[in-house]
Amino acid sequence: MSVHVLGIRHHGPGSARNVKAFLEQTKPDIILVEGPPEGDELLRWSGHSALKPPVAILAYRPDEPKRGEFYPFAEFSPEWQAIQFGVRNKIPVRFIDLPLANKFALEQEEEKKEEQPADQSLSNAELAVEVNHDPIGYLAEAAGFTDGERWWENMFEHRLNHDGVFDAVHEAMDVLRSTLPEKNNRIEKLREAHMRKMIRQAEKDSFNTITVICGAWHGPVLVNMPKQKDDNELLKSLPKVKVETTWIPWTYNRLTFASGYGAGIQSPGWYDHIWKHPSDDGTLWMAQVARLFRSKEMDTSTAHIIEAVRLAEALSSLRGISKAGPEELNEATWSVLCNGDSILLELIREELIVSDTIGTVPEEIPKPPLLQDVEKSQKKLRLQSEAGIKELTLDLREELHLDKSIFLHRLLLIGVSWGHLMHVRGKGTFKEQWQLKWEPEYSIRIIEKGNWGNTLEEAVSNFVASEAKESESLHVVCGLLEKVIPADLPKATEALIHQIDNLAAATSDVIQLLQALPPLVSVSRYGNVRQTDESMILGIVNAMIARVCIGLPPACVSVDDESAQNITEQIYHLNESISLLNQVEQKEEWNETLLLICDNKNTAPLVSGYSTRLLSDGKVIETDELNNRFHFALSSSGNPSIAASWVEGFLKGSGTILILDDRLWNLVNNWVRSLSEEDFISLLPLMRRTFSQFTHAERRKIGDKAKKGSTVTLQTLSEVENIDHERASRALPVVMQLLGLKPKTAHGE
Repeated sequence: MSVHVLGIRHHGPGSARNVKAFLEQTKPDIILVEGPPEGDELLRWSGHSALKPPVAILAYRPDEPKRGEFYPFAEFSPEWQAIQFGVRNKIPVRFIDLPLANKFALEQEEEKKEEQPADQSLSNAELAVEVNHDPIGYLAEAAGFTDGERWWENMFEHRLNHDGVFDAVHEAMDVLRSTLPEKNNRIEKLREAHMRKMIRQAEKDSFNTITVICGAWHGPVLVNMPKQKDDNELLKSLPKVKVETTWIPWTYNRLTFASGYGAGIQSPGWYDHIWKHPSDDGTLWMAQVARLFRSKEMDTSTAHIIEAVRLAEALSSLRGISKAGPEELNEATWSVLCNGDSILLELIREELIVSDTIGTVPEEIPKPPLLQDVEKSQKKLRLQSEAGIKELTLDLREELHLDKSIFLHRLLLIGVSWGHLMHVRGKGTFKEQWQLKWEPEYSIRIIEKGNWGNTLEEAVSNFVASEAKESESLHVVCGLLEKVIPADLPKATEALIHQIDNLAAATSDVIQLLQALPPLVSVSRYGNVRQTDESMILGIVNAMIARVCIGLPPACVSVDDESAQNITEQIYHLNESISLLNQVEQKEEWNETLLLICDNKNTAPLVSGYSTRLLSDGKVIETDELNNRFHFALSSSGNPSIAASWVEGFLKGSGTILILDDRLWNLVNNWVRSLSEEDFISLLPLMRRTFSQFTHAERRKIGDKAKKGSTVTLQTLSEVENIDHERASRALPVVMQLLGLKPKTAHGE
């Protein structure tokens, strides 16, 4: 009986090649792989033609789906190659890591404990090792490398001959484990104890040749085993929870360190390349780079490729490594093909070094009902899960496109932002533009919402109805309704409208009503685009606007600056909404409300000024009355800051009126000139804030006008209305005499 422990890197083409060669040479009776035992049942799908890596085992608690873990595999993962070897040769394969049923339960227990201070029994040096240093980094440093990943890659992943490599890895890890302080990690100790238990179980089951595939760090403790009694004592009476597993697609992007994956790698696309082309000296890689550049309409010649490969080989020789790796090839590409432009290297990193490859899984694999329904809908709507970004333009007049839109909007409501709505050209149009990018964690978010229903429509409807019932914010519920309408959820829509009606009737907070109205108006105005009856919401909208018109004027009295800013912003949105509804009686009621706000001398100046501006824009206030209100606001107040705040409100959003109306310009200009130096300095920040809202062109024109000075524009005779010409002609002789001029006679004398 023999046990072979192969210490590997979890995702490495060299390790995968070495494992495959070792298995072909030894032909073991059983293969034990570091992984969750709950995944053993899934191994029967490993030989299925539709299971194409990168894929992952998703393990989760059905009673608490948020608590889940992923176990990804790429084609160049040693574990995947070991599993495939077992499937091809009908050799049993078992996962031997600590069951997730125990691990999840232990983690839950730890979370319930109160936070404990750091273990003071560890020395500072030990703490530094435990927290800050990767053990492989010591070997890399000894070999003259600054990066442990690069050392491992050059020593093992680029190696084509596996003879003695596992013995060397075992010896290196054994020295590290015996030299470095032992980590005080209970879960790690339990994991290794369970791996040893599974090896003993395989021996007990009469397997003669046993091969174990595990992370290199665990290798020494699986060869030099402690007493079985000690391991049994460690594993005794561990808590358990229920765990379910399934296969899901994975992406190369999620295999990287940057994605937060603990066993991540830096360049999955590169690893895929050297797995498929182990003898490539860089020529094939550079050909891919050239193909990528040409697809982006960048001139790249064969000579560029040749020179880049030569430069990469020269760099590897200078650095004393066996063959050019991604660092050398990137530097050569940067020098020869990119002309020193680092932005182009980022394109290579995204498209080739990382790549947007995504795996596939068989449809028949058992999954939770909601996940099955989502995948069934994806297939029906021809929306494939893709790792890269895909643009999707929908015409909602077409049935298939409308169904796609409804599906994507429903996913958004349960937190699956696979589709991001990029642009809609004008509200009420029949066009939508989406940007799609699938992330593996969306699967667990869908599973998490499975307790709300077995189909997407049922789950989203129940989830939204529950959210609406629990929410006491009218603004939040109205925002939900705006999102639910395009998702075509009648049940949820009905629940939301009922909740809005209740909250609107109960609330006396005018600000909350103001915040809630714009999304409701949008829904009622454009519901017909989604084949929704807008009249079911319009009644609530009209009732809420009527309540706002009654309650808004008192709400604008005696408020601080921050509240005034908020009210002004809400008035802007409500004015837009009322213009959108275009109901004559409602407009008249709104204008009366604005007049009440303006006429109340205790109204916040900012709100009063903006209300005056809206009445002016709506032609409710004529020129003379506007001048009077403007003059009164600037001259009657003893506090210049109040006048400045009123002007800020009046000019909110646009300064064009100052450019076109000389009378208003002179009122503002003369008011500014009349300020004392002290008042001017104190008001300067407020005035700068006011003018910062204007466009660059408006500010430039106002500046040019200010340079010319204050001038009163005189009206020509043709511009003056209602002139009594007969009476005016009688005064002409007197005027001429005063000026020393003689009036002309009939003969021109």
